[in-house]
Amino acid sequence: MNLFEELANNPGITKALPEAVADTLLMVGVSGFFTLLIGLPLGIFLHTSAPGGLRPMPVTNRILSDIIVNITRSIPFAILMVILIPFSRMVTGSSIGPLAACVPLSIGTIPFFARLVETALRDVSGGKIDAALVMGSTRMQVIRKVLMPESLPGLVAALTTTLVTLVGYSAMAGIIGGGGLGRLAYNYGVQRFDTAVMVVTIVIIVAIVQIIQLAGDFAARRVDHRSAAGNRPRRPVTAAAPAAAPAAAVPAGEELRDDARA
Repeated sequence: MNLFEELANNPGITKALPEAVADTLLMVGVSGFFTLLIGLPLGIFLHTSAPGGLRPMPVTNRILSDIIVNITRSIPFAILMVILIPFSRMVTGSSIGPLAACVPLSIGTIPFFARLVETALRDVSGGKIDAALVMGSTRMQVIRKVLMPESLPGLVAALTTTLVTLVGYSAMAGIIGGGGLGRLAYNYGVQRFDTAVMVVTIVIIVAIVQIIQLAGDFAARRVDHRSAAGNRPRRPVTAAAPAAAPAAAVPAGEELRDDARA
């Protein structure tokens, strides 16, 4: 009971914690939206423009994949946030706060999500794509009606992984000035040696990650038509009624004897 009273009287939990949770959800939500909005077309383009894709563009694909995407993914997020401070100030008008942190969060996770999208699209069977092309489908129709529906479970899983990564990135952004649970843990847990706030913050971050993961796994199972067909209950097979036994054939000689007796 003393523990609950201590938590209830702690200003870091009663006053700062609700605002920190709201800031974290804001950063994850806004960054996740722009990551999906830009990263999904980017991943589709990386797949279709690769050698052997629907529209091979080797030079453009090499520049976009090896230079832009790979270099951006290679930069640690903490350094990326510092580098993008002038750009964040130009876009949002401020270099601190949750909205300013959404800029480096989005730029840092867009290439990561695009790679996951490319991997999910690569798992689609080439036979289905060839069959759609033979039947006269355009490239856009193949993307909309073959690639996207067939890779939808993988895309949902990719988005789930990206959102979980954003939760961790948002905690790092809070230390640099982005706000949220990361700033709360640093200000109270590290600078003030408040172990209770640190433990509560970790528990909330773990809970957010678990909720995102469970929701993503559930959505991936719902959109997977293969698992839906496999888990569909089968009708019980009823045994066929036994056929009536055929009448015994009577030899011709027996029929003649019966007629003679009559």
